[in-house]
Amino acid sequence: MGKNLYITTAIPYVNGKPHIGNALDYLLADIWSRYQQQKGKKVRFQVGTDEHGNKIAAKAAEQNLTPQAYVDQTHQNFKILMDAEHAEYTDFVRTSDSHHMGAVRYIWKQLDQAGLIYKSTYNGWYCMGHEAFFTDKEVQETGGVCPDHQTPYQQVSEENYYLKASAYTDKVRQAIESGRMKIVPEFRKKEFLELMKDGLHDVSISRPRKSLTWGVPVPGDDSQVMYVWLDALANYITVLGYPDQPEWKDFWPADVQVIGKDILRFHAGIWPVMLLGVGLPLPKTLLVHGFVNVGGAKMSKTVGNVVDPMEIIKDYGVDAFRYYFSRHIPTKDDGDFTWEKFEKAYNGELGNDLGNLVQRVIAMIQRYQSGVIGEIPRPGHDMGPYRQAMEALDFDRAIDEAWQQVRALNQYIDDVKPWEVAKKRQKDADAAEHLSEILSYAVGALEEIADLLIPFMPVTASTIHKMFSAGVVPEKAAPLFPKIYIHTPDPQTASSKKK
Repeated sequence: MGKNLYITTAIPYVNGKPHIGNALDYLLADIWSRYQQQKGKKVRFQVGTDEHGNKIAAKAAEQNLTPQAYVDQTHQNFKILMDAEHAEYTDFVRTSDSHHMGAVRYIWKQLDQAGLIYKSTYNGWYCMGHEAFFTDKEVQETGGVCPDHQTPYQQVSEENYYLKASAYTDKVRQAIESGRMKIVPEFRKKEFLELMKDGLHDVSISRPRKSLTWGVPVPGDDSQVMYVWLDALANYITVLGYPDQPEWKDFWPADVQVIGKDILRFHAGIWPVMLLGVGLPLPKTLLVHGFVNVGGAKMSKTVGNVVDPMEIIKDYGVDAFRYYFSRHIPTKDDGDFTWEKFEKAYNGELGNDLGNLVQRVIAMIQRYQSGVIGEIPRPGHDMGPYRQAMEALDFDRAIDEAWQQVRALNQYIDDVKPWEVAKKRQKDADAAEHLSEILSYAVGALEEIADLLIPFMPVTASTIHKMFSAGVVPEKAAPLFPKIYIHTPDPQTASSKKK
């Protein structure tokens, strides 16, 4: 793996508020980016917004705005979320940017010159929610209703341009099977290979202007507008400066592309064809995460169980959000959120396991050593399992490893009982030195834990390091995670009621 690395996230439509799925993309990419930077790598980390398509035009019309004026406003909501969750991206792309649109037209011309674009009549099914076409088989399997949007598929017949994806079936299959373009987890790879077992189908990559008014015009045919997925997928290279800014070559191919499971078929079926068609290498890894359910049910505006990531961050802090969604939501599969589960993790694991641990150590150094730490050793725990998990993109397993160290340090303090050693200092000359060693070891272990938490909980990691960096602990240290009971009963209140 070279010095320069590149990670990408899927670009969301800007016609709605950012949701947990968007936040998960940014979080997973940021964890990987921070970890790689800890190892001395230079990382470019792309985010952005998908700003073309009928859904955008319709929303703009509802508000008596031009589509451009509408997206100029709404793309900001995604920047607000990224900043709130401390996603340290380096590149933000908008598909309405002039450079991006020029680059997409260039890509179209390259594909056309390679003989991969032709015109034909499309007869079939379309979902406006997905801005995507679906096969008869897919429509039949879902009873004619899109399961994600709960709307019937529209039957359309129109003359469009097509991308000859079928020509690259063998190359795409070979790239996936060989691991040249890895799809993780393995079961998602198998799902996609099963989906393409009869070969990749040629895909419609434009729509008549009368059907799609807001988008990138097809070069040389102003009556057609590019299909939004061709436009959107190109962002991963256009944001680097492709084709006219040479530095794009320093970072492509992407090391990791973070996507949700619902858009794997576009990223594994259309995107590689585009890249192969213009002579570019494929991304090294597609990291496919699942959905976040609420109490076992899919999030839905209709049901009213949508969880706003900004609400979590506002009430509990950014690191509490990052902690729950990196540890309690599996990196590579569906996960579940309830306010009860979240608050239990916040008050128990963050408040008790980690927060109280830091307070205990500081309080004992204040009480027994007037706040002076002494020489801090590096405990030298085995970092192998943590690093293996990070390299395998199993971030939930990696933070589990960090938490094993949190619990081990709590257990160590309970076992060696520094308060008992402190009582022996007047009678035992070695007791003071032993006590100093115990507390110094505890500080060293906390600093090691903080290092492991940098990719996951950067604010907390920095706070822990600052508490001990001067060699003297602060006289008063605010709790890292003060108890919060918004969605669950406060046990102290409950116990006082019993009295």
